[in-house]
Amino acid sequence: MVFKRLLGSLGVGGPTVDTVLDPGAARPGGALTGRVHLEGGSADFDIEHIALELVARVEAEHEEGESRGTVAFERFVVGGGFRLAAGEERSVPFSVTLPWETPVSELYGQPLGIVLGVRTELSVAGARDKGDLDPLTVAPLPTQEAVLEALGRLGFGFASADLEYGRIGGTGQRLPFYQEIELTPAPQYAHQVNEIELTFLAHPGGVEVVLEADKRGGFLSAGQDALTRFTVGHHDARDWVQEVDGWIRRLVEHRESYGSPALYGHHGQDGHPEGHRSGPGVGTAVAAGAAGLAVGVVGGMVAAEVVDEVGDLFEGDEDDEGGED
Repeated sequence: MVFKRLLGSLGVGGPTVDTVLDPGAARPGGALTGRVHLEGGSADFDIEHIALELVARVEAEHEEGESRGTVAFERFVVGGGFRLAAGEERSVPFSVTLPWETPVSELYGQPLGIVLGVRTELSVAGARDKGDLDPLTVAPLPTQEAVLEALGRLGFGFASADLEYGRIGGTGQRLPFYQEIELTPAPQYAHQVNEIELTFLAHPGGVEVVLEADKRGGFLSAGQDALTRFTVGHHDARDWVQEVDGWIRRLVEHRESYGSPALYGHHGQDGHPEGHRSGPGVGTAVAAGAAGLAVGVVGGMVAAEVVDEVGDLFEGDEDDEGGED
C-alpha cells in the first residue's frame, strides 16, 4: 500500500509525504530500505526532520478483559534540515535496521495475521504531522524458519499468531511485547498437550526459542502449563527435526527440570507472573506435511480478516497511541 496524504496540521497548501518501502519482506535485525517522497505545497517550508516509527497492533490482557492497541516500538530520524520550496519534489532515501525482536508477519509468503506498519513523521516549522503509514512485511530468520519447518515435519499445525503486551520472565526480551505462535499438537503428543505456544526472541548472537505447553489434565488432576526455553545460533547446522522433537519431549515430560511458570512465565506490565494468554488469532491453518509448514486458509476468512486488521491500524492509528514506558 502506497498513498499520499496532506499534512493536516499544516492545513491546505502544506506539503505532502509519500513513503515507499522497497519490494520484498524485511527480516529481523536486517535492513529496511525505501524512500520518502516529498512534494512542496503553496509556499516554502523548512523541513526540520523526517522520522520513521515502527508500529504494531498488540493485544493486552487486564482485569476488564482484553483490548487491542497500537504500540510504537522503534523510531528512526532519516532526514531533515532543509527547505522544501513551493511545488518542489524531493526524494529522501533511507536504510534503517529493524530490531532483532521484530515480529514475523509472514511465512512462505503467506500472512500470519500480524499487523505491522511504518509511520512517517514530518516536522515542519515546529509542527509535527504523522502523514503516512505503510504496512510492513517481515519474514523469519533462517533459524526461525528451520524450527517452524521442523515442527511441520513432526506433525504440528499452525493455529494462529498474535502479539501480546507484556514480558516473558527469565529471558532477554527487549520490546514491550512478544509474539505468540500457537500450534496444534502433533498426533504423537495429542494425548499430552492441548497446544504448543512458540515465541522467538532474536538477538545479535542467536535466537531464544520459548516453548509453552498447555498440558492436558488426567483423571482427578487439573491441566497445567509447562514452559521452557532454548538458545540457538543464527548459523547453527543441526538435525532440526531431531533437535526440535527433543525440545518438545523435554517440555512435556520433564517440566520440573526446566523451571516453573513462576520463573519463566509470561509477565504483565506490573512484573507479576500471569497465566496462559492467547488471542483469537485469524483462523489461519498450517498443514503439516513432508515439505514442512504450508500456510492455508480456513473457511476463506484469513485474507479479509487481515485486511480488516490493517484497516483498523491505519485508520484508527492517530487516536490510539502507545509505546514503551
